[in-house]
Amino acid sequence: MLLSLAQWLQTLSPEFGFFRVFQYLTFRAVMAALTALLIGLAFGPWVIRCLTELKIGQPVREYGVQAHLAKSGTPTMGGVLILIGIGVATLLWFDWSNRFVWIVMLVTMGFGAIGWVDDWRKVVQKNPEGMRSGEKYFWQSVIGLLAALYLAFSVSETSNLRVLELFLRWVQSGFSTDLPPKADLIVPFFKTVSYPLGVFGFIALTYFVIVGASNAVNLTDGLDGLAIMPVVLVGSALGIFAYLTGNAVFSRYLLIPYIPGAGELLIFCAAMAGAGLAFLWFNAYPAQVFMGDVGALSLGGALGTIAVITRQEIVLGIMGGVFVLEALSVMAQVGWFKYTKKKYGQGRRILLMAPLHHHFEKSGWKETQVVVRFWIITMLLCLIGLASLKLR
Repeated sequence: MLLSLAQWLQTLSPEFGFFRVFQYLTFRAVMAALTALLIGLAFGPWVIRCLTELKIGQPVREYGVQAHLAKSGTPTMGGVLILIGIGVATLLWFDWSNRFVWIVMLVTMGFGAIGWVDDWRKVVQKNPEGMRSGEKYFWQSVIGLLAALYLAFSVSETSNLRVLELFLRWVQSGFSTDLPPKADLIVPFFKTVSYPLGVFGFIALTYFVIVGASNAVNLTDGLDGLAIMPVVLVGSALGIFAYLTGNAVFSRYLLIPYIPGAGELLIFCAAMAGAGLAFLWFNAYPAQVFMGDVGALSLGGALGTIAVITRQEIVLGIMGGVFVLEALSVMAQVGWFKYTKKKYGQGRRILLMAPLHHHFEKSGWKETQVVVRFWIITMLLCLIGLASLKLR
């Protein structure tokens, strides 16, 4: 919005020439991060106070880690603070004509709405199940598939009109037209290794990445500050990928696909980093507020969508290794328990408790040790992911 305003003022008089600074993507990214950070810090106490007055407190499972029982009643659904910061900062500083930012915003807010309903039923309506897993997965699938269908054609074209033309051409061909090479699955650390996916393959992969990332971040959100800092780190790294992918010179030099318009996602990533750091101010141990599903589901969906647009799905898996391990730990624990119960009549566990962070707590690590060590691991993984830009 401010970009359009600055451009309009420049046309009125040469005296407003200093507004040309708004045309620089890096300047707007810094301002978006600062805007989101200040919004979060300013409105954080008010949001926490409102959640407390509404008695939106986090229930704690009695069979979980005993040290967590003291957290019962801590306000949850604090993810709304993150979404407000991201939404306002992004709308102020990005180019409203950019289609990629809009699709990421829609996915983020859509998953946030799912998380809101789930949290509301749990803490306000006192329904321990919240949104049933089948219902939640259905709505996640609807949003994920719609986003995947659009992105399948949009990453290869430069405008929505050309996206529509490519879609119609695919339909008229009997669903047999292949997508351009930009839509191939890129293998990092190799110069020319990529795999054509086709339309259906691209849609399936995109759906898996978006929905999978959303649920993985949600599973990670179990300790004070554990999920938000990795989100900030991975989101910031993806912002660098977006900036380079949207630049014809850098993308050619680094041998990555050139996706016109992808650079504008740096604004969203910067806003997510600023809003995340502001939330961490209140979520650091001992947490004054939890993000809840409204924050975790939306942030995970945003990371997955950005990774697809920048064609860095595998790199997301590397940089978000903590999220991947948390999700795999739950899948392995549940799968092994069901298998052994069916075979031996009594379920057995691989970990002391799932997700993985609870296993380390049960092993004797303090909560702050688990959190900070997972942060350090994420930093290292992000550096490895960024190294893939040059190591080809």
